[in-house]
Amino acid sequence: MIIPGQKLKLSFKLKVVEGDEEKEVAFKQLLTRRTVVSVYMKNNTPGCDRQNESLVGAADELDRAGCNLIALSRDTCGSHRKYAAKKGIRYVLASDPEDLFAQATDSVVEKSMYGRTFSGPQRAAYVLDPDGTVLAVIEKVDTKDHAAQLLAVLANLR
Repeated sequence: MIIPGQKLKLSFKLKVVEGDEEKEVAFKQLLTRRTVVSVYMKNNTPGCDRQNESLVGAADELDRAGCNLIALSRDTCGSHRKYAAKKGIRYVLASDPEDLFAQATDSVVEKSMYGRTFSGPQRAAYVLDPDGTVLAVIEKVDTKDHAAQLLAVLANLR
């Protein structure tokens, strides 16, 4: 996994949902200021719902702290639009079915479910500078209290 101080290569393109708009962008275009990227597995699953509900509750506070907020999963933009409407999400939801961000952060890990082993992105969060430099990494996301984790990390970065 990438560590603070390293600079990510973020020229890859992803589809994102922001409000009602769907667009394809180079990931680095989303870094208009300090940015939090919260990686989760799948919309409409218990842990991921808790993670995003925590972010929804703190989105304004993260904005006041000077941060963009991006939640990223393998889900399609169509799924993201429905999920955003259902959960009241106003921040960017990024669709990354090919795990390009996880590859850039060296955070593709082996997982197992129902006896099946597969590779996927690690549930983690990253704080990035606008130039793609990693300022902080949360390797173990507390799904219930994710926003508090992020706010504590941001307070230590000031």
